Amino acid sequence: MHVFSRLLPSLASAYALQTAAALVCVPAQNELFYDLAGSLGFLSTTFVSLYFPFLHARWNGYAVPFPRLSTFAPRQLLLSGALALWSARLGLFLFPRALKAGGDKRFDEVKKQPAKFSLFWLGQATWVFLVGLPVYMVNTLPASFHPPLGVRDYLTFGLFLGSLAFEMLADRQKSQWRAAKNAKQHDEKFISSGLWGISRHPNYVGEVGIQTGIWALATGSLQTAYFPAGAIALGSLSPLVTWFLLRKVSGVPPLEEAGDKKYGSDPAWGKYKKTVPIFWPWAGTD
Repeated sequence: MHVFSRLLPSLASAYALQTAAALVCVPAQNELFYDLAGSLGFLSTTFVSLYFPFLHARWNGYAVPFPRLSTFAPRQLLLSGALALWSARLGLFLFPRALKAGGDKRFDEVKKQPAKFSLFWLGQATWVFLVGLPVYMVNTLPASFHPPLGVRDYLTFGLFLGSLAFEMLADRQKSQWRAAKNAKQHDEKFISSGLWGISRHPNYVGEVGIQTGIWALATGSLQTAYFPAGAIALGSLSPLVTWFLLRKVSGVPPLEEAGDKKYGSDPAWGKYKKTVPIFWPWAGTD
């Protein structure tokens, strides 16, 4: 129970920021800062998970020096840096897009319903906590208790980096395709080239790979005797929740439905769906 009680500050941090944002944005019916608040939620909660032991000690009157980066284990720094890099990149990608579009059409109706809109902010807090859970768990472990990094750890960090590059490339290809379309350089109705020719949602494939890599890197510490049995399984909620939300809830389903609505009568769309997998590049097209 000791380990899980030390997760309470991270849990409180995740919900505190989203609640504060909701108190401002829900009455104003403003969804512009939704994705930015999610990104900041990961950054602030990661900071809390690392530095809360120091803050708690100082609060109780102990003259503990402020921790330097060298105070933390290499695994903690890699994991915290990976989560921070991913979340900062996500916020810098989504927030300007929302500003440019003047809003987020996902919330056109929801933001007019305060109770329902509030639930979206609380849902985002839950997302921040569950997706970052492997990192927050590892950060509860004192630096001296972490096993040294090995070949497996470098491979899992490579999975994170490769998946991040995959997602960024997919986003870049789509942005370039859209810019070319706006410049009248082509008249394609939807993108089907590059990574979008091996998966209909390659950016989401990269997203799942990112969280899988982070979780796999965390398992090196989660399997130590300091954590109770089941810690690795609990941490796996991060990639599993990511996959479930993207594949079954808020990612693929609405985009596929929108595509069918816009291009359903176009033979090219039918051919694209029959020849390009919906998610995993190596899977079927259904």
